[in-house]
Amino acid sequence: MTGTAITDVDHFFIAGINYKKTDVSIRGQFAINTDQYNALLSKATDKGLTELFVLSTCNRTEIYGVANEANDLIEILCNETTGNTDTFNELAYVKKGSDAVEHLFSVAAGLDSQILGDYEIVGQLKQAAKFAKERNFIGTFSERLINSVLQSSKSIKTNTELSGGTVSVSFAAVQFLRNTVTDIRNKNILLIGAGKIGRNTCKYLVSHFGASQITVINRTDETAVELAQELNIHQAPYSDLYTELEKADIVLVSTNASAPIILKENISLASPKILIDLSIPNNIDPVVVELPNVTLINVDELAKQKDETLQKREAEVPHAKQIIEEHINDFIDWHNMRRHVPVLKAVKKKLMEINQCDFFHDEYPPLLTPVANNTETIQKVINNMAVKLRTNNTKGCQYIEAINDYITSGSNS
Repeated sequence: MTGTAITDVDHFFIAGINYKKTDVSIRGQFAINTDQYNALLSKATDKGLTELFVLSTCNRTEIYGVANEANDLIEILCNETTGNTDTFNELAYVKKGSDAVEHLFSVAAGLDSQILGDYEIVGQLKQAAKFAKERNFIGTFSERLINSVLQSSKSIKTNTELSGGTVSVSFAAVQFLRNTVTDIRNKNILLIGAGKIGRNTCKYLVSHFGASQITVINRTDETAVELAQELNIHQAPYSDLYTELEKADIVLVSTNASAPIILKENISLASPKILIDLSIPNNIDPVVVELPNVTLINVDELAKQKDETLQKREAEVPHAKQIIEEHINDFIDWHNMRRHVPVLKAVKKKLMEINQCDFFHDEYPPLLTPVANNTETIQKVINNMAVKLRTNNTKGCQYIEAINDYITSGSNS
């Protein structure tokens, strides 16, 4: 067992791959679904890992955690994916300590997103952390860090235009259709997958185009029924997927399937089709593009679209980074104070022992007062020591100074 009992920023790592160096096919090899995530956490305990979580989206797979070395995290991640460790290490980025902390803040702000300012990442981060917390892998350090990150992201959302306008993978899909399809309101649209990205895409289609000839299918029928009722569109059972696929002019796929659910042989050539794959790994077999009258678009191709909204967002980056810096400083202040807690407790214990020592009271008669009265003095000394430790981390000198402060406070009373 590797083991790691230290939960501080110096042992905090992030290892991951994202859209910057990998395409959809590679990212798909390291995507983590719910079952894989659960298995990963179960095996983490065997390596002595107690604080970690995995963020797996269409643009990235990243594992964050407290460990002795990054390889501890990389190993358990790759063991649960179809990709191998050599490929991961070749393409991965690894950050440690304050660099890892800053990376998480940037990710949550949308600064590291394939589409700048994409706010969908916040919901995905919350879900990833919640999953780990329910299985007891979010400790004091991780929880404080995640809360600080979410507060920073919320402040950026409120006080900047980094997420202004409407730009996301979901909206990019709708923009592509706007630029590609005429008379979209009269097209038969099939949405497979009613998760967050699927729901958002469907809402954009309805709100921006007034599209109503939309059929939603989800592996869990109840979820699809709920969305259909909310948007006044159609719903079909999952068993009718290929029947609905044949009728559709436009197909959008956003599921958590670990392999393609639409294959070349599933596509009818009776009419042209536009297929948009919003999933990682691919839920539409890429070879369908070989068929005549078939247009296939994936998330990487959607992200290449640029418009005025993105230009405005880029102007907000310095402001967002300033907000992040402020929240990181607050987190580091908390972290530094937390590191001093054992020292402060030890000094307080020693002062309480001194307070009840007969020899001490014989030597310093001014302190011959009830213990209850001196407890308040001791706490003041500890508070003063805490402030000094924040700026001058000389624990031995502070210990001696605290005893001197206590004696002096008693002498001057």
